[in-house]
Parts: sequence; structure tokens; C-alpha cells
Amino acid sequence: MKRIFAASVAVVKKTGGQGFTLVELTVVVAITAVLASAAIPLYELTVKREKEQELRVGLRQIREALDAYKGAVNEGRIVRQADESEYPRKLEDLVNGVPDIKHPTKRKIYFLRRLPRDPMSDDPALPAADTWGKRSYESSPDNPQEGNDVFDVYSRSPRIGLNGIAYDKW
Repeated sequence: MKRIFAASVAVVKKTGGQGFTLVELTVVVAITAVLASAAIPLYELTVKREKEQELRVGLRQIREALDAYKGAVNEGRIVRQADESEYPRKLEDLVNGVPDIKHPTKRKIYFLRRLPRDPMSDDPALPAADTWGKRSYESSPDNPQEGNDVFDVYSRSPRIGLNGIAYDKW
């Protein structure tokens, strides 16, 4: 056993002083480059999928809050003028809350804890409400326009999703 160990130490001492050759280094760098070139598109696809999932969740949260607001108006819990629609004037009303006129102390009704940002928005300086496109009740679905209320929201990004549909059509 001692002889085998001594022989292996002798071999290590003989070759231990040598470094890598230029060919060996070039092969290692080439293999690393091939692996990286395969991993980068996969990483980009993963990031895009995560953003799309975030967009779906944000749209669902806001749309459910808009529907809940409309339901509260229809129940008579929120003051509404005769010439107004049943939807909030601005997205911030969903977070800031509105007085519940049926409650004895007129406590506020909150529909969202926080307003999600449009993950497809490229401007991080914009407030969350300004990252979304807003459609009023009076505008058509084919040509959404802002108005006196917020009936629906959509992404302002013209890019195409993995499903082949533009984000602003989701």
C-alpha cells in the first residue's frame, strides 16, 4: 500500500509543475461558449414566461377589483351620480378606498391592497396606475379610450406574447 501511494506522489510531483496548454484552454473556452449560447435563450424564455404570468395575475386582480367595485355600486354601498357609470373614476380609487354609505361610520371599502404594475412597462419611474392602458365604459373594445371612468385595463406593450397575441389584446 505504501508503494502505491509513493508511486502516485512521484507522478504528481513530476507533472505537478506543468500548466495547461493553449489548446486545452481553447477547448475549455469553446465548450463553455457552446453551453452558454444554449443557456441564454432558455433563460430569456423563462424570464418572458414569468413576466407573462405576472401580467395575467395583475390583469385578473384589477379586473376582479373593478367588478367588485361595480357590485358595491349596484348594492347601493357607494355614492353614484346619475350621469356616472358604475365604475371607478380612476384606478387609485380601488386602493385608496371609497366610503361605504350603508355603514354607520362610513368606513371605507378597499378593493385592492396595492395596485400591481404592468410588468411589460419599460419605464420604472411611472406610477403603477400609469403603466396600464385604461378603457372607459363608453369606448369600444376595438379602440379603447380613456374617459370619465375605468371599465377595463390592458397592457400598453405592443410586443407579442408567447401565445402569438399582442399583450395589449390580453
